Amino acid sequence: MTEQGTSKGRRISGDQREELARIAVQQYAAGRSIRALAAELGRSYGFIHKLLVESGVELRGRGGNNRTKKD
Repeated sequence: MTEQGTSKGRRISGDQREELARIAVQQYAAGRSIRALAAELGRSYGFIHKLLVESGVELRGRGGNNRTKKD
């Protein structure tokens, strides 16, 4: 999508923002991480995070090692 003029730092609004949100939601639902989406779409982590939240997406946990309490 960066070929279509959505370079990092450039304001995106209206239909272009809605299209970017649609793509981000689909890709995130398919298992892509926010960081991977940010890199692919040429936007910041915060921007993609905000798009997903505004779109009503329930964000996944951060993952990693979940420690269990030992008895």
